[in-house]
Amino acid sequence: MSERRAVIFANAELADPALARAALRPDDWLIAADGGTRHCRALGLVPDVVIGDFDSLAAGELAALQNGETQLILYPVRKDRTDLELALRFAVEGGAKDILVFGALGVRWDQTLANLLLLTLPELSSARVRLLDGKQQIYLIRRKSTIEGQPGDTVSLIPMRGDARGVTTHGLEYPLDDGTLPFGTTLGVSNVLLGESATVEVGEGLVMCVVIGR
Repeated sequence: MSERRAVIFANAELADPALARAALRPDDWLIAADGGTRHCRALGLVPDVVIGDFDSLAAGELAALQNGETQLILYPVRKDRTDLELALRFAVEGGAKDILVFGALGVRWDQTLANLLLLTLPELSSARVRLLDGKQQIYLIRRKSTIEGQPGDTVSLIPMRGDARGVTTHGLEYPLDDGTLPFGTTLGVSNVLLGESATVEVGEGLVMCVVIGR
């Protein structure tokens, strides 16, 4: 498992099922966070693992999983972590270094905000975790990252947990050179990728990166 890429399906909206299906590899480690199982089934996939309290699964769906090779990890309904947090921690503990998450964003803003903030967990720092939603991808930059995409893609850099200092970018239309992204402002929103890649370095703090394809 240590070299596998983990792909997690959460229970929120799946903006573009076709794009999600196209992003998968044959050897991906498929993990469904409870109701994310339905996204897997809709795409013709059988998850390797289903984790959560199973409150979003119908009895028939659960029975079908029990008769297969899927590993079921059941937690009580009264718990301190969401199903997605459990899935992310499980993937990291299983050795995943690259994790894609589909279905993390949706109509419930409490869940959406909590899912975004999960990226800042220190326990996930050993892996590259990306939330994918249609043509958008969201991930956290802790020190240095290469942004990949196409010329004209929108790139937003949003500081988390306070100001981000010592921020230097290369390959974006509006550059920063050892600059500061103040927490709670929109200074880093709607930059533009000039080529197929750009780099961002952060001296102090955490930066959420949102890349929106054209």
